[in-house]
Amino acid sequence: MAKHLFKIFLIIPLLCGTYSAYAQQKTYCNPINVDYGYTPFESFTEWGKHRATADPVIVNYKGDFYLFSTNQWGYWHSADMLNWKFHEKKFLRPWNKTKDELCAPGVGIVGDTIVVFGSTYTKNFTLWGSTDPKGNKWFPLVDSLEIGGWDPAFFTDDDGRFYMYNGSSNNYPMYGVELDRKTFKPIGTRTPMYLLQSWRYGWQRFGEYMDDTFLDPFAEGAWMTKHNGKYYFQYGAPGTEFSGYSDGVVVGTKPLFYDMPTIPQSDPLSYKGGGFSRGAGHGATFQDNNQNYWHISTSIICVKNTWERRMGIWPTGFDKDDVMWTNTAFGDYPLYLPSERKEGGPAGPGWMLINYKKPVTVSSTLGSFNANNAVDESIKTYWSAKTANNGEWIQTDLGNLATVNAIQINYADQDAEFIGKQIGIYHQYKILSSTDGKRWTTLVDKSQNKTDVPHDYIELQKPVKTRFIKMVNIHMPTGKFAISGLRVFGNGNGEKPTKVNNLIVLRTEKDKRSAYIKWEPVDNAFAYNLYYGTAPDKLYNCIMIHDFNEYWFKAMDSQKAYYFAIEAINENGVSVKTEVKKVD
Repeated sequence: MAKHLFKIFLIIPLLCGTYSAYAQQKTYCNPINVDYGYTPFESFTEWGKHRATADPVIVNYKGDFYLFSTNQWGYWHSADMLNWKFHEKKFLRPWNKTKDELCAPGVGIVGDTIVVFGSTYTKNFTLWGSTDPKGNKWFPLVDSLEIGGWDPAFFTDDDGRFYMYNGSSNNYPMYGVELDRKTFKPIGTRTPMYLLQSWRYGWQRFGEYMDDTFLDPFAEGAWMTKHNGKYYFQYGAPGTEFSGYSDGVVVGTKPLFYDMPTIPQSDPLSYKGGGFSRGAGHGATFQDNNQNYWHISTSIICVKNTWERRMGIWPTGFDKDDVMWTNTAFGDYPLYLPSERKEGGPAGPGWMLINYKKPVTVSSTLGSFNANNAVDESIKTYWSAKTANNGEWIQTDLGNLATVNAIQINYADQDAEFIGKQIGIYHQYKILSSTDGKRWTTLVDKSQNKTDVPHDYIELQKPVKTRFIKMVNIHMPTGKFAISGLRVFGNGNGEKPTKVNNLIVLRTEKDKRSAYIKWEPVDNAFAYNLYYGTAPDKLYNCIMIHDFNEYWFKAMDSQKAYYFAIEAINENGVSVKTEVKKVD
């Protein structure tokens, strides 16, 4: 008996050690970790089957968050913005002859009812309502909402009046119209809200390099937010496939902007032109239960198809002058969840990426999908093993003993077999740690996991000092074992980078939307955050630049002076920012 008790007491600490590695998480990491569906369109899979969604909307309904996005055959809900439960729901009716099971859905709240409507140029899409979306109970408010509209959005004003906005074009403006709350028929005609002005605002130019090479820019993805008596009309531009995909904002004094003065904010509301997960366009703004604002938007992959995309959520708000801002600096590093966010406090805990371009070893390599792709901070590149077999592995060497607080695992689609939304698929793996590369400890055990976690993020209950992190595959839902980002967050326990010197901004007179920016390199930095804005105390936009000490910047308002500052980044922290530099 004593022998058996001894064995039990040996086992219990091992089990507790495995499960106690998981924290009651205070943070999340973009791209958000939901069970993204696969593209439903065969014609989009010629370069490989892949997950895809975009055009997200989150609304806070009765204290819970409800997330809708393109072609997911349902929606998610969450109480904490971390754990999302998927609800299967087909919103198309038998007479809707399309595979777009809701493309760029419009979502709003009217009274005690949440309403949902999909993008269409037809007159026969149903406007759905629910007073119990958690229970997945829906009813037609209108069988066929004749007004239709692509990229729709809904807004209920404080006085109860109900509005619809829409538009997706590189020729026509965004539009708005009031709807009758009982019949949902339009009151009057659609009125123009905003037409892009890329001749003035550089960031609105089409193309990865903002050069308008072969198309004019697109405006799409309407959203409306009211704050302090002002109306903040949001729109996505200039194209969903680009790193510069952003949401802009125009401010007015009424919900419809026809025949009234408006103020476009010069720079994007949400912009993420650098880093692991790029793009922050076509989204929506919502409030948590503490009245803090957040912005969800589309981020890009766009490798296997233009429409291969993901979603990110960023802290958002308004300053004392009612300027609307979104914080995407370190926007794909760990960020605080709503329960931990403090007004005026930092967006995240300050954990750094500690394995950028560090040595990687793997169990096998498929073709040219080499191991270094998993640590190069590009979601577009990935490593793939030759198989999806139990035991394939990838190991990253942190270079020395470092403090690990969290790990993000970004799976890639290599030889995936699925089309459309999948239910019941899952990933299983283990993460091991070692101080010497010989003796290993289980840090994370998801060998029994039964959920689909394409961008899994684990915050450790207690920081661990280690040098090596190894991920061992157990089960893949489809395709090969492939990773676009094995990202380890914490602190390298070394010196922070020194302050950047000699920030130079050369703004050309030929085109004042553009500038060439250069700075003296910092020897112990692997990246830089370049902040900019149109006032010295409003540097709300940020570009993370890896490896280089120069940047071709093409996003300015040609009619305003600009202000810049820069900081250096390494695995140990962030340098002091430079003094703000004004450029006329």
